[in-house]
Amino acid sequence: MRISEIMSKDVVKTGPGRSIGEARELMARRHIHHLVVVDGARVVGVVSDRDIGKARDTSRTVRDLMVPDVVAARPTTTVRQAANLLRGRTIGCLPVFDGDHLVGIVTTTDLLDLIGRGAERTVPESKRWTMRRRAPTRRPARLDA
Repeated sequence: MRISEIMSKDVVKTGPGRSIGEARELMARRHIHHLVVVDGARVVGVVSDRDIGKARDTSRTVRDLMVPDVVAARPTTTVRQAANLLRGRTIGCLPVFDGDHLVGIVTTTDLLDLIGRGAERTVPESKRWTMRRRAPTRRPARLDA
């Protein structure tokens, strides 16, 4: 399965000059945890609600707290690859680019939703296998009981 099948295409963006208070309000209003930071058409970072939650001074800007080294994916990235990117770097989202164009975002929540629903994928009959049930093993009685 590819992340193009589960990513959100409605990416909420913000500018680096926006105040932390405004960014926090935007996230709350849109019920999201990540903002992609853009300067014009160029993606310059990502900021999360965790980053913003640590800020005491809400007059600071998104530029002060954003992560500038954006780890990204392509629409053809597999769900497994995306999960490994997120897990390996301990991050919560991957902006998705088709060439230089931002086309979506996938988050750990998207992956958990997929797991919770169960990825419905047909498996060819030739690739199916069944597990044989083993008889339950009995543990010996404790002698000191």
